[in-house]
Amino acid sequence: MRGFGEIAEPLRRSTVQIFNGAGQSRGSGIVWSAGGLILTNAHVARTPQAEIELWDGRRLQARVASRDPRRDLATLRVVTEDGTSSSLEPATPGDSKALRPGELVIAIGNPLGFAGALSTGVVHSIGALPGMGKQSWIRADLRLAPGNSGGPLANAEGRVIGINTAIVNGLGVAVPAHTV
Repeated sequence: MRGFGEIAEPLRRSTVQIFNGAGQSRGSGIVWSAGGLILTNAHVARTPQAEIELWDGRRLQARVASRDPRRDLATLRVVTEDGTSSSLEPATPGDSKALRPGELVIAIGNPLGFAGALSTGVVHSIGALPGMGKQSWIRADLRLAPGNSGGPLANAEGRVIGINTAIVNGLGVAVPAHTV
């Protein structure tokens, strides 16, 4: 069985840090396609323009392509001078519908600006949360901090099964990947 470090490395490479116009870190995002589509939370992508920092320190300009505040999801599109977005390493989606309580999960993000931080935990429950609508959420017993929002929640195989969103009653909450 591969260790979490080996499993997490590709996730780190597909996790970006998102900055606002003033150069302050707002959260994390996931490279969803090699063509420059970045997935994050709507509460992270509050302005029409953003700057993203890749795992290797490169910074790219991006613009908000869509926002869904109800599901707290947003997509950014990388904007380059020549219209390309080479060298972006997309995450591998997983089947969040197959997820069960008790499974091990990995969260990658940029809490408090610390790039590529890893946290592990266990799925606590999946379903609606009081006060957060009827949609389903993944709740996991893992440590998240400001800056983890928008980063990947992955299964033990390193496949993205959720988008980290918030901490509710001490548990990490994520949007299931199948709703993306």
